[in-house]
Amino acid sequence: MRLKISLLKEPKHQELVSCVGWTTAEELYSCSDDHQIVKWNLLTSETSQIVKLPDDIYPIDLHWFPKSLGIKKQTQAESFVLTSSDGKFHLISKLGRVEKSVEAHCGAVLAGRWNYEGTALVTAGEDGQIKIWSKTGMLRSTLAQQGTPVYSVVWGPDSEKVLYTAGKQLIIKPLQPNAKVLQWKAHDGIILKVDWNSVNDLILSAGEDCKYKVWDSYGRPLYNSQPHEHPITSVAWAPDGELFAVGSFHTLRLCDKTGWSYALEKPNTGSIFNIAWSIDGTQIAGACGNGHVVFAHVVEQRWEWKNFQVTLTKRRTMQVRNVLNDAVDLLEFRDRVIKASLNYAHLVVSTSLQCYVFSTKNWNTPLIFDLKEGTVSLILQAERHFLLVDGGGIYLYSYEGRFISSPKFPGMRTDILNAQTVSLSNDTIAIKDKADEKIIFLFEASTGKPLGDGKLLSHKNEILEIALDQKGLTNDRKIAFIDKNRDLYITSVKRFGKEEQIIKLGTMVHTLAWSDTCNILCGLQDTRFTVWYYPNTVYVDRDILPKTLYERDASEFSKNPHIVSFVGNQVTIRRADGSLIHISISPYPGILHEYVSSSKWEDGVRLCRFVKEQTMWACLAAMAVANRDMTTAEIAYAAIGEIDKVQYINSIKDLPSKESKMAHILMFSGNIQEAEMVLLQAGLVYQAIQININLYNWERALELAVKYKTHVDTVLAYRQKFLETFGKQETNKRYLQYAEGLQIDWEKIKAKIEMEITKEREQSSSSQSSKHIGLKH
Repeated sequence: MRLKISLLKEPKHQELVSCVGWTTAEELYSCSDDHQIVKWNLLTSETSQIVKLPDDIYPIDLHWFPKSLGIKKQTQAESFVLTSSDGKFHLISKLGRVEKSVEAHCGAVLAGRWNYEGTALVTAGEDGQIKIWSKTGMLRSTLAQQGTPVYSVVWGPDSEKVLYTAGKQLIIKPLQPNAKVLQWKAHDGIILKVDWNSVNDLILSAGEDCKYKVWDSYGRPLYNSQPHEHPITSVAWAPDGELFAVGSFHTLRLCDKTGWSYALEKPNTGSIFNIAWSIDGTQIAGACGNGHVVFAHVVEQRWEWKNFQVTLTKRRTMQVRNVLNDAVDLLEFRDRVIKASLNYAHLVVSTSLQCYVFSTKNWNTPLIFDLKEGTVSLILQAERHFLLVDGGGIYLYSYEGRFISSPKFPGMRTDILNAQTVSLSNDTIAIKDKADEKIIFLFEASTGKPLGDGKLLSHKNEILEIALDQKGLTNDRKIAFIDKNRDLYITSVKRFGKEEQIIKLGTMVHTLAWSDTCNILCGLQDTRFTVWYYPNTVYVDRDILPKTLYERDASEFSKNPHIVSFVGNQVTIRRADGSLIHISISPYPGILHEYVSSSKWEDGVRLCRFVKEQTMWACLAAMAVANRDMTTAEIAYAAIGEIDKVQYINSIKDLPSKESKMAHILMFSGNIQEAEMVLLQAGLVYQAIQININLYNWERALELAVKYKTHVDTVLAYRQKFLETFGKQETNKRYLQYAEGLQIDWEKIKAKIEMEITKEREQSSSSQSSKHIGLKH
C-alpha cells in the first residue's frame, strides 16, 4: 500500500494553510493565513474562493458539522466551525456566510470539534481552557482550566469524554462531574496533535519530540515511533480505523493502526499542519506551510486468497494475478474503489455507487448492483453470502446479488462496526453491541430476525472480539469470543429456553480465527500459538481437551501479532513490524472433520491409525461421543489410554433400553439434567432416581422418589448405607422425616430393583418387536 501524491505547481494560497476539511469525497475546503476560504473540486480540478475573511481573522482549525444525525440523513455537510486567533469561533455556512461569531477564549482558539451526533462543540484555547458549547454556540460549561495552552482536543467515541493535551501530558476527562480523570505523560516534548478513533477506540498523539505514538483508551502504549528529523505537526485516523496518516516537515506517512509504516512520501510542502481524511477513507488532504494543499490517494492495497492476488493499481483499476499460471486480469470500474474483500472464491468490490461481485472462476462478467447508501465501511464474506455495512445499516446479499436481509437492533451505530465486532456465517450474523459491550446480538441470516427465542448472549465482562464458526449444522453453530481479561470463551448460538453454557477455552488470548473449511480454531495465546482442533470437546469431555490441542512457540511473531486469515490449513499472521508469516498446520484434523461430518467412522479410525497421533485419537473420541457413536468412541479412548472411560462405554452398551443408553451417554458428557429428563420422559423413574444416587445427589433422588411415590425406601436404604460407610449420623431434616418408623429391608429392595430392570427390558423388547411388525406390514 502506498500514497499517490498530487500537488499543484503553484499554491492557491499566499500564506500558510492552517486547516482543511472535506464536505463530500470529492470536495474540500481550505483556510489560510491569507484570510481566504477556498473550495476544491477534485472531479473538475477547479478551485474557487468562497469568502475572504476580515483581516483580523486568522483561521486555526476547521471542522464540518457531522453528516449523519440519527435517522435523518444529510447527503453532505452544510456548515462548519472555524476557530481563529482573535479568541472567537465562527459558525460559517457552506456558501461562506458567517452565521455567528462567538467570543470564546482569551487568546487564540486553537481547536474546535463537533461531537459525533452534532449536539455539542468543544473548543480549546491558548488560555488553557476547554469549553463545551451547544449546537447554536451557547456556552454549556467550562470543562477544564490549566496553565498551559491546549493545542489539540478530540471527543471520545461515545461523545461522553474529551481527550486534550496539556504540555507533555494527555488527559481524558469525562463530561460527568466527579468522574475519574485519566492523565499520563505521553511525550518528551509538547504534544501538538491528538486523534481518537471511534471504530477501534485507539488514540494517536504527535509531539515536538519528533515522535508519534498509538495508545489504547486506558493510556497504555501500543506503539512508539522512532524520532523523526522534525516535530510531528499532524496525525489523523482514517474513518474505518485501519490506517492513519502522519504529517511533518516535507513528510507524509501512511501507517497501519498497529503503528508500522506502509509508505513514506517526501512532498515539497513545508510543515503539514493539518490532515483530513475523505469520508470514504480513500484519500488524504494536508494543509501545508508553503500555501499548498497536498492530496494523496491510497493505492496498491492487496488482497490474497489461495492462489489469487488482487492489487488496487489505480483509483478505478484492479489487477488480478493467478500465481499458479501467472495469468493476469485487469478489472476496470466506473467509479473509484472504496472497499474490497476476497474470500470463498469471490471478490466483492464496493465503489462509491455500486457493488461488484466477481467469481474467481470468471473475472470477465461481474454481477453489479447499486448501493443504497454509498460509502461502504466494511465487507464480510461467508461461503453462501456476504455482508455490507454502511452509514445507513447492515445488508446481507447472496453472491448472485439478491438482497437477503438487513438485521437491526435498538441504538445500532453502524459507523463503529469492524471485523472484530461483527461476524458472519452461513446461517447466523453476530454483532457486538457498543452501548453495552457485554452483549452480543444474534440474528438469523435468512430473515434478519433475532435468533431462537430472541435472547441476547450476555457475558460477565466486556467483549473485545467475536468470531462465528463457519461449517456444520445450524444447531451446532458456535461463537468464540475474547473478553476484556483476554480470556477466550466458546458457546452455542442457539438460544431456546435453557441457558447455554459459556465455557472458557483459554487465557491471555490476543487474537483468534476459525478455519474456513472446518471448525478448527486458532489463536495467539500469551507466548504460544494454539490450535483447538475440535473446540466442541469442552461440551463432550473436558478432560481430554488438552489432548486435542496443537501448540507451538510464538516468540518468533514478536510483540502484538495479529491473525489475518485461516484458509484451509494455512494461517497468516501479521507481526507488529508489518511482515507476514505463514504457518501450515497438520491437514489430518481437517480430513477427520470431513469424515465425521459425512459419518464415515471407519475411515476416521483408519486415518487415526495411519497418522498415529494422540491429538487425532482424542479428537475422534470427542467427535464420536458428540455424535453418539460409542463403538468408535471406545476404540479412540482405548488408543489414548483412558481405560476408565472405555469401561464406562462398555457398561453403556449392556444397558437394556435405548433411553438408558442415551441418558448414560449424556451423563458421560456431564449433562446430568438432560439425562434425567430423557429417563423421566421414557417413564424410567427408578433409573432417574438411581443416577442421582450414584452421583450422591441425595436431595434430588429423594425429591423424585416422593414426587413419583415410588422407591422412597430404596433412596433411604442407600443413604443409610452411605452414612454408615463414613460413620456419620443423619442430619438432613427431610431424610429424618421420611425415615421415621421405616424398617430397611434389603432383600425387598433388591427384588424391587430386579423388577424394574426386567420391566425396562420387556418395554425395550416390546417396542422393538412392534417396530418389526410395522416394517413387515
